[in-house]
Amino acid sequence: MSHGITPGQHGGFSETGLRRVRDVLARHVESGRIPGLVALVSRGGHAHVEAIGTMRHDGGAPMRRDTIFRMASTSKPVTMAAAMVLLDECRLRLDDPIDQWLPELADRRVLKRVDGPLDDTLPARRPITVRDVLTSTFGLGMDMTSLGTPIMNAVFEQGLTPDLPVPMPEPDEWMRRLGTLPLMYQPGERWQYHISNDLLGVLVARVTGQSFETFLRERLFSPLGMKDTGFHVPTDKIDRLPTLYAPDPQTGQFTVWDEANGGRWNQPPAFQGGGGGLVSTVDDYHAYFRMLLNGGMHEGERILSRSAVELMTTNRLTPEQNAARNDLARNNVHISFGQGQHGGWGYGMAVRTYRGDYAPIGQFGWDGGSGTSTYADPDNQLTGILLTQVGMSVPNAARLIHDFWTTVYQALDS
Repeated sequence: MSHGITPGQHGGFSETGLRRVRDVLARHVESGRIPGLVALVSRGGHAHVEAIGTMRHDGGAPMRRDTIFRMASTSKPVTMAAAMVLLDECRLRLDDPIDQWLPELADRRVLKRVDGPLDDTLPARRPITVRDVLTSTFGLGMDMTSLGTPIMNAVFEQGLTPDLPVPMPEPDEWMRRLGTLPLMYQPGERWQYHISNDLLGVLVARVTGQSFETFLRERLFSPLGMKDTGFHVPTDKIDRLPTLYAPDPQTGQFTVWDEANGGRWNQPPAFQGGGGGLVSTVDDYHAYFRMLLNGGMHEGERILSRSAVELMTTNRLTPEQNAARNDLARNNVHISFGQGQHGGWGYGMAVRTYRGDYAPIGQFGWDGGSGTSTYADPDNQLTGILLTQVGMSVPNAARLIHDFWTTVYQALDS
């Protein structure tokens, strides 16, 4: 099922290359490991879409171009745009302390040792700033190298991360709980994953006096025509949401992690999570990444300043801040299945600072634990989006994503 390309016109992709993209994606579906997928690649104004397989692993309705997926951590590059709007309008400044909006995080204590008891602390050297939140260096995060430590156990037990093991509370209660914990590292010292992106949503809501979703809808989703993007799927669209699986790591058997009807995304959440809460479609995400490639413009309307886009989509980390991220990507590939080996990090997204595979330096975007991958490449004016419903509890979705990007890059003909 291909759309958007007339015969003989392939928008900078070779015909044989696009056929190979389809063949490789189809092979993953035919293997039985990936029930279904929707993929979009575009250069310039030309988009090419493949919808392969079914909504459930045991059959069901076919995947369609407008299938709605749980975006997981690919929410991060999109929700970050809310902060950039506020920077553009001088309603936030990068080096403002966040205490005025998030008083729960004033006067922080910092663990003396990251694996030490929660009361063995010293005072933070300085307040947390907006910059620390945007770069994921404010001092707390999901640290896969520190699992089992008192601080990581507390993060999970307090419901500070999605459904691990308890649901996240509404934002003010989430902030209260976050404020009871010490930081793992000094503000600005070290990149850490995820929690800063959820914190961003609370910050935006408090600065604007609107819910995070309302602000995103008014300033981003509506102007970009992202009509199927939000933090839940209303009942009249729920038949477009596939079952989400987290296969058993031992047996590989499909285990349902979230059903569509009555599932986690069937009603508005207590917490609108900028780190992993969005649902969306390939066309909605394409509109967003094309806007970034266009320097903040969409169909003649300015969404973000060119400078804001450049700030988001280029590396913002010092080598010292980035050491932990490189370590996680290179030395824990059995956890990430090789995802994350890009080098740098901008705001809410990875930025390639060295060439480690087919993608060039400067490519930006991120992957999601629900089997999603979304990147744009300024050099080639290329956008690629691959969405499936298989979680990263096993390597199957990651291997599909790697093969997708390999075939996308071999399909370039100019």
